[in-house]
Amino acid sequence: MGRRFELVTVVLPWSGQAVFCRGELDGLPVFGWRGRPGAVPAGLCTRRQLRAEGLRPGGADPVALLVFGHRRAARSVEVCPLWRRETARAVRPMTPARWLAIEAALRARRFCRTHLGHVDHVVRGPLRQCSDCYVGQVA
Repeated sequence: MGRRFELVTVVLPWSGQAVFCRGELDGLPVFGWRGRPGAVPAGLCTRRQLRAEGLRPGGADPVALLVFGHRRAARSVEVCPLWRRETARAVRPMTPARWLAIEAALRARRFCRTHLGHVDHVVRGPLRQCSDCYVGQVA
């Protein structure tokens, strides 16, 4: 079984507000998923939620943790960090040089080492062969 958290009251240092949480882990308050006691207070976001709003943590340390379980994965529990929305910074804009670097990296993923050419799909495996070279080698 996973770790069980009991509801405790903590005072958030950034707002002075007393909220219920599921305890502490590594000195950070642990909150549960929405709609339950000990749920995440307003203003805290995961990295993906920040990114969806065009923000990033900006080097700040997480201020809390979110714990949630997976129903299908043998009742495993996952913990992810939470950041304050107020301290988040805007995502840096893509520059032409960054676009070129991404295009070069994606092009490198489509390079077959056997026939030394580019293909229309991502090559996989330890030999980095395209599907035609792999089928020719197996047959």
